[in-house]
Amino acid sequence: MAKKKTLKPRNPFLLAEYVSPDYFCDRIEETEELISNLQNGRNTTLISPRRIGKTGLINNAFYHLSATDKEVICIYLDIFATKNLHDFVQLLGTAIVQHVLSTERQALKRLMEFFSSWRPVLSADPYTGMPTASISIEPTQSETTLRTIFNYLNQSRQHVYIAIDEFQQITCYPESGTEALLRSYIQFTPNVNFIFSGSKLHLMTQMFNSPERPFYQSTSPMGLNPLHEEVYYDFARRFFEAKKGSLSSEVFHAIYQRFNGITQNIQQVLNRLYETEKQVVSEQQVNDAIHHIVSRGSMQYETLVQFLTDNQLSLLKAIAKADIVRSPQSSEFLQKYELPSPSSVKTALTLLEDKDLVYHDANGYMVYDRFFNIWLKHLPL
Repeated sequence: MAKKKTLKPRNPFLLAEYVSPDYFCDRIEETEELISNLQNGRNTTLISPRRIGKTGLINNAFYHLSATDKEVICIYLDIFATKNLHDFVQLLGTAIVQHVLSTERQALKRLMEFFSSWRPVLSADPYTGMPTASISIEPTQSETTLRTIFNYLNQSRQHVYIAIDEFQQITCYPESGTEALLRSYIQFTPNVNFIFSGSKLHLMTQMFNSPERPFYQSTSPMGLNPLHEEVYYDFARRFFEAKKGSLSSEVFHAIYQRFNGITQNIQQVLNRLYETEKQVVSEQQVNDAIHHIVSRGSMQYETLVQFLTDNQLSLLKAIAKADIVRSPQSSEFLQKYELPSPSSVKTALTLLEDKDLVYHDANGYMVYDRFFNIWLKHLPL
């Protein structure tokens, strides 16, 4: 099958899909470590907040692995939206079928013979025209199909690397023993290595650091910090200079500090500035870009807050106005923002964290989406 042609992006500050190392900033050491782990049979636990760049790092490692070894199989799964084991198995099965479909048509026939119970649906991507595939698995056959998938991977006689993003989601599945089930197959697949990526520190830490859990100390841990500011600036500056423009170091510093080095948020601002400006020399240009992004997201934000209780919304607005809160149950914080009792705040905070609206790190609690944070600041208490 002909390889899909990759078009050069009009805007180099990518917001969605990974394209190539040309549009990926730094992470040289992290990429090398991830590749080394996989090639040497070590599974990896990759933990960091969302929007820092875990997915980009995984795709960058997979890009280099595939470039140096055409026989390697790299599969990426984002299981954030899965609700149970059936969803997980169906997503994994679809990813395997899609990989085979994109590499060798003849192998697809062999795959279907191996999985006689699968009912693949083949179609064309409406945007790219490339063939896509999905499969349907009976819920009662989830465990049996999972075992068959691992048998197939073992018999592939190829090195297989599978990244499972938002891996902590399996702790929410209604089926008991999902962790133990996956671990029982993973530990007996010598040619298959995994990246378990997650954004919820406490859940991922419990899964891999608690002696009573199946995945206890079974992986090499990796963290991911924000990109170094100077390295990120050099990366961004070159794209502006390539179109005969410029990006002031002072302006970039203001962007980086305002968004706490969060890659996705900074990319959004740079993407807008690259689209509208040639010489970026003032913070007013940045403010205009941010205002545009926030205003375009306002309808989504309005819909989002409608599903919050009064206590949850009051606490969320208070955290946004404070930017970072070390002690959200302290009397000082409660009085300043006219919040209810500490117990009510604790309940609301737990639910906001579960909804991924609030994140907690060593500095304190903050609103996850920094543009949402800006929008919330303008709401009355």
